[in-house]
Amino acid sequence: MLTFLPAPVRGVIASLLLAINTVFWCVLLYIPALLKLIPIHGWRVLCTRVIIVISECWVACNSGWMRLTQRTQWDVEGLDDLKREGWYLVLSNHQSWVDIFAMQHVLNRRIPFLKFFLKKELIWVPVIGLAWWGLDFPFMKRYSPEYLARHPEKRGKDMETTRRACAKFRTTPVSVMNFIEGTRYSRAKHDRQKSPYRHLLRPKAGGVAFVLDAMGDALNETLDVTIAYPDGRPTLWEFLCGKVTRITMRVERRPIPEPLRRPDDLESSHRGQVKLWLDELWRAKDDQLDGLLGVDVQD
Repeated sequence: MLTFLPAPVRGVIASLLLAINTVFWCVLLYIPALLKLIPIHGWRVLCTRVIIVISECWVACNSGWMRLTQRTQWDVEGLDDLKREGWYLVLSNHQSWVDIFAMQHVLNRRIPFLKFFLKKELIWVPVIGLAWWGLDFPFMKRYSPEYLARHPEKRGKDMETTRRACAKFRTTPVSVMNFIEGTRYSRAKHDRQKSPYRHLLRPKAGGVAFVLDAMGDALNETLDVTIAYPDGRPTLWEFLCGKVTRITMRVERRPIPEPLRRPDDLESSHRGQVKLWLDELWRAKDDQLDGLLGVDVQD
């Protein structure tokens, strides 16, 4: 254990271990990722499973350096009866870059590997961008309303991208992850949005509606994840330095309402139904965070 070292030294060591671990497993992952280009369905499924095993090893090694350099107390509930061979829609609040490491650490090898929707530009991130491509992470190019007004032929292209990505998810168990606030929480963003929630930004229904429209019939259920940092939201550097003393996480299995799994033909109607469902989840999550953070709402 290296927890006796000064925090900046631990941060440097953790950063180096993270970088070495990422480069090693990503380079190894490139081999089956390139072999997956061979257009044989069964072969591609096999390569995908090998890629997932490699990715889970990467997360396991991240957990190793976390235990080596940190004394974080983990308060986690709700991991019973999770399935590695299931299909999950995973929804979570988003407060820090630490959220991703925390969720991977807790959920690794308990459910299928978490897959995120990413901006198209992120495919060019050195080392890990190609790994994301090999993992079939969906790369999305979103168009603004102003752009679509000038180029109406692009309308619906993002939905086509989602459908193609989700078609790959049907052959191998997957956990489709969505931070539905769209960005990390901050008080400034909360105030700018005039969010009706105490600890959360407004949920955005678009991404979830796309996933449910593309593969709602294949998803088993929702995993509603709530992450709290009782001692304050940390930065990534504070996490690497071992300054995050407590991380609290609650994982709740929830059914996906049947009308949302099989949407009607009206996109706007479906998105409205998804928004109502997410608003209900978010109200319950906001109340839960009061308890996890020890907040007295009457104060």
